[in-house]
Amino acid sequence: MQDSSSSARLGNVAVLGIGHTGEAVCRYLVGLGERVSSVTLFGGASSHEGNITRELEGLGVRCVLGTEEVEGSFDLAIASPGIPVGSAFFQAAAAHATEIIGEPEFAWRESPANWVGITGTNGKTTTTTLTTALLREGGRSAEAVGNIGTIITSRLAGRQPGSWFVAELSSFQLETTRLLHPRVACLMNVTPDHVEWHGSMEAYAQAKEKIFANLEPADLAVVSDGDDWCRAVIGRLEARGLRVCRVDVRQDPGTPCAAFVRDGRLVVRLDGVEHVLVPTDDLLIRGEHNEENALVASSVALELGVAEEDVCRGLLAFSPLEHRIEPCGEVSGVRFVNDSKATNTDSVEKALTAFKPGSIVVLLGGHDKGTDLTSLSRAVAARCRVAVCYGAAGERIARALEDEVAASGSALEVVREPHMREAFSAACGRAQAGDVVLLSPACSSFDEFHNMEERGELFKRLAAERVAAGGLR
Repeated sequence: MQDSSSSARLGNVAVLGIGHTGEAVCRYLVGLGERVSSVTLFGGASSHEGNITRELEGLGVRCVLGTEEVEGSFDLAIASPGIPVGSAFFQAAAAHATEIIGEPEFAWRESPANWVGITGTNGKTTTTTLTTALLREGGRSAEAVGNIGTIITSRLAGRQPGSWFVAELSSFQLETTRLLHPRVACLMNVTPDHVEWHGSMEAYAQAKEKIFANLEPADLAVVSDGDDWCRAVIGRLEARGLRVCRVDVRQDPGTPCAAFVRDGRLVVRLDGVEHVLVPTDDLLIRGEHNEENALVASSVALELGVAEEDVCRGLLAFSPLEHRIEPCGEVSGVRFVNDSKATNTDSVEKALTAFKPGSIVVLLGGHDKGTDLTSLSRAVAARCRVAVCYGAAGERIARALEDEVAASGSALEVVREPHMREAFSAACGRAQAGDVVLLSPACSSFDEFHNMEERGELFKRLAAERVAAGGLR
């Protein structure tokens, strides 16, 4: 375990939520011995007895199930990330606890050394994975944790001295932080998403910005210069006297710390010292947004002492992640690309930059988040040849695209289909040699699938069937 691990008594602890996070926190707490007086798990309204609760009770955890009522007196409450701060459940726990925090905050307090924090609306997972790969390429022990799928608390007991946590942190997780202090903190972008959960765009952005709350002048903030929200954050960080690495794929920001593309190569400048890295055309991950992801990851690695040649080697070896602009076959000169992770409009707009304009047959649709479609419609009409709209959001997207076509004179063909399977067939029927059939839905998957992974797996199966058959029709 890390040498800096806390040894303070925690007293009586309440844990909110019976999902993977709640289970991991309970298991960790019962292993702390005398530091913890008691552990009570409040599962929530839909929770019920099962194998997990029986196992936890066997370890000494008291499980309160089927309700969001909280009774008792607790020194600390630890909330799972899916429980909104404004919910009755969260507020009930807060009323019965000296302090209530989220799981990443708890994990940091237990083991605060050597953290990198990465947040943003889009690009978090790719950047977290790539940063971890670059640190490892440079001989560091590093692990990707957090919102990427590995609960941080579950990795505390076996954490080795000197190892790095590269933590992907969602707005949900950051909203319940207070002392969290990464050595390097990164903000990729802030675009509309999860507004219904936070209550407003301003509250969502403020949650993201909390990743920088405790940075000191020796630390590094890595922030995209690509949207108004991030530029406002940069101004506030610089006013605090912090080192800020501005990231801009289109031009050199001209600041002492910056990451940008110059003459087709990635360049990172830290405190005036430039590192000229690899050509963007040599990256296996494509698109302007992936160039930005690579710049952020490289900035972190170089700041933490990884050699320039190791960073370059790691960049050139890094492949696309599953469901993130993932190539998944080619037949009759048509490529299939799975970007099921694109669950909001901004991520789709960025994905479209990875392909030649006029060669894209895009599948759009799914669960309708009600987001504004103006910018998406403009990008799709400008870059795509065909848009196949499907699912619960399909009709609204199709109408928005047709309005844009009428206004702009675009040649985009708009097609409507009920479900993704039919949408895939329609896309194949209209694709021609040189095209890419791109699943980049701009919506969550919950109208038809359990999650975006299931949606992406279906797309890949359908693509594999066409490749095996040797044709599109």
